[in-house]
Order: sequence, then structure tokens, then C-alpha cells
Amino acid sequence: MKISFVQTGKTTENYINEGVSLYEKRIKKLVPFSILTTPAVKNRRNLKPEEIKNREGKLILDLLHDDDYIILLDEKGKEFTTAEMGSFLRRSFTGLRRNIVFVTGGAWGFSPEVYARADMKLALSKFTFPHQLVRLLFMEQLYRVLTLIEGLPYHHD
Repeated sequence: MKISFVQTGKTTENYINEGVSLYEKRIKKLVPFSILTTPAVKNRRNLKPEEIKNREGKLILDLLHDDDYIILLDEKGKEFTTAEMGSFLRRSFTGLRRNIVFVTGGAWGFSPEVYARADMKLALSKFTFPHQLVRLLFMEQLYRVLTLIEGLPYHHD
């Protein structure tokens, strides 16, 4: 089984890129992992939010496979503690036998088609974060959960 992370458009902030790269290297030492980035939607300034979501949605769906287990990072999703997320992933590793794909949308969220394709929605917090910052927060949390599963000394209760 492999874990993938789909993000919409390139990350423009250097500090976010550096943090994501750091955690990507750490995660790859623990599990097969990849980051997939959709191209940015062109002419965004001339589009309404719904059209941006629909175009981004098509780009996201093009990266997914039929047998992927899709988890959207969505503020209205299920919330887990770190330990609960670790238990969920541990069960998924043994029970799903499918690749797990976490997806973060653009600034306007997801299209209805992406929501329909999702197997689960996961909230990182009740707070709302800029979509690019979510990338770094998610990567740190994924690393934290994986170290917990592996029994490595990173997470403290």
C-alpha cells in the first residue's frame, strides 16, 4: 500500500515548500509516499469561484485511480486525535489493501464531483487555514501519526 497527497497548484511560499520537503523526506523513510500536484487553473481572475472549483475538480479527478481510498482534507470532515488517526491508518494498512490518497483543494474548496468521489472527509481542525498552509500542517501530522504507528520517539502524549 502507498500513501499519496494530492495538492491543487504549486506552493508559492518558500517556508511552506521547505517544510513540506522536510516532512516528505521523513515520511518516505517510513512508507511509500508521493506528492501529486495539479496544474494551476489558468485565467483565475476571470472565473467565478464555482468555475474554479469545477476546473480544479477535473484536474484532481484525473490523478485518482478507481481503487484509491480518497480522503479529502475538509474543514467539515471528521476530526481525530493523533492517536485515533494512528489507529485508523494502522487498520487501513492491514484492511484496505488500497492506496490511500489524501487530497487538499484550492482556496475555494472542492467541486461536487470530488466530494462524490471521496471515501472520507478529514478535518485537521475546526479553524480555517489558507489552503497552502494546510499542506505543511498535514505533512507534519502525517509524519507524527506514522512515527506513532512505528513506535518512534516523536509524538508525546
